[in-house]
Amino acid sequence: MKILAQTERKNILQRYWVMEERILRDDSKSGSSRQHNLISTNTIVAIGSRIKGNKCEIYPRDMVVKLGDYLSYPDITIVAEEPKFADNNAEILLNPTVVIEVFSKSTVAYDKTVKLDHYLQAESIREILLISEDEVRVEHYFKQNPKQWIYRIYNSTDDIISLESVNCKISVSEIYIHVRLDQANTRHVANGEFINMP
Repeated sequence: MKILAQTERKNILQRYWVMEERILRDDSKSGSSRQHNLISTNTIVAIGSRIKGNKCEIYPRDMVVKLGDYLSYPDITIVAEEPKFADNNAEILLNPTVVIEVFSKSTVAYDKTVKLDHYLQAESIREILLISEDEVRVEHYFKQNPKQWIYRIYNSTDDIISLESVNCKISVSEIYIHVRLDQANTRHVANGEFINMP
């Protein structure tokens, strides 16, 4: 019987967690809607075109993010510094700077509770975007310090979102190119308030 070294056991466990997360992760995202795919692609193109040439890297939702013991597949992940990985295959990212989730009525509860709680507690994450696929609505969390986040909601296609941690500005209209929404649900406000963490 072969005795596995601690590093070997750790790698096996991490691979198991990745497989488990792939199985258990949001089933609704395994066959994403047209809206979801358009919003994700539009957002990657808008941000990617502005951060190319600097050291930032942007990944679609197949990149695993490890935050403590929690594994997640954000729809979009941005790293503003040298990426660090938990494995030799560069499959499990340890230091995301920005995470972006596209949510629908069926995923909003999980995205805004379980995932958001882990993202808000993660040391490396400096900004979070939660983008609705059902209405023009982008929720932006910006970390002031480990205990305080600025929270803004953008509900107008005229609004500009500033991702300060990656030195990038995108318009809400870019996110929703070709996306058909119920116009009755759209509102035109942008506000900011503080959220204090426990």
